[in-house]
Amino acid sequence: MRRRGRSGAPALLLAPFFVLFTGCTLIPIGYAIYLSLFSERRSGLGFGGSESVFTGIGNYTRALTDHAFLDGFANTAQYCLVYIPVMVGFSLLLALLLDSTLARARRFFQLALFLPHAVPGIIAALIWMYLYTPGISPVIDALNAAGAEGDILGHPLAAVVNIAAWEWTGYNMVIFYAALQAIPREVLEAAVVDGAGPLRTAFSVKIPLIRASLTMVGLFTVIGSLQLFTEPMILHGTSPGVTSAWTPNMYAYTAAFERGDYGLAAASSVLLAVTAAALSLIVTRISRSRSDRRTEATR
Repeated sequence: MRRRGRSGAPALLLAPFFVLFTGCTLIPIGYAIYLSLFSERRSGLGFGGSESVFTGIGNYTRALTDHAFLDGFANTAQYCLVYIPVMVGFSLLLALLLDSTLARARRFFQLALFLPHAVPGIIAALIWMYLYTPGISPVIDALNAAGAEGDILGHPLAAVVNIAAWEWTGYNMVIFYAALQAIPREVLEAAVVDGAGPLRTAFSVKIPLIRASLTMVGLFTVIGSLQLFTEPMILHGTSPGVTSAWTPNMYAYTAAFERGDYGLAAASSVLLAVTAAALSLIVTRISRSRSDRRTEATR
């Protein structure tokens, strides 16, 4: 009886998770796939009633042949190529500086750098939209007075990357700093005894030892970048370069809530989810293969 009770305890403890996971994840995904297979057809020149018509992969074909949807993916790819190296590199640099022996007031700088992440994304985007808008922004006025170009809204990619980096650099810096603090001090002391300076220690000892944290942050950043929505959506009303389909998420939002085409919106969302899953699998496989190679090399 005791063995049966013990074997049933894990299932009982995991039951709430599986219920929430099914209700909040699996069912919405299944419903989105179901919606993507149907389209709404209206009669009477659009003024009559509507009926759901099974179209199979028709909505997927429409999305994949729509230049606006493909342009959204291209914008997201450009965003990832710029944002991920900038944010991850800056976060790692700040973490290394805080972990160095020269750093002072570590707690203060940790809190100060983390505070932007505590600001809700919509509020942060609104603040930066104000700072980007000519005529009301002191930053733009200062740039114009210095003779520099102040048309930040004319460069939507840079504007969005700046907002996202401001929001997430401090958060990922904390992750890297925690990983650096977990490195045994004996390893660092041995590097110093061997004559390694601060830069050599950082690049040859510290960074290789936190490679798992770098992979995790990179993976989550890729997934989050594909879900980009809030920042460009806020800038959509003020920046002429940010269209209503600037990202795949904005394309799906416009299709669903402005045109009422829920089938197309669901299909584009499913395609985005498949892309995110594929990229996550690729990053994970590459990380595992490199880890296995290093393990074999040390044997």
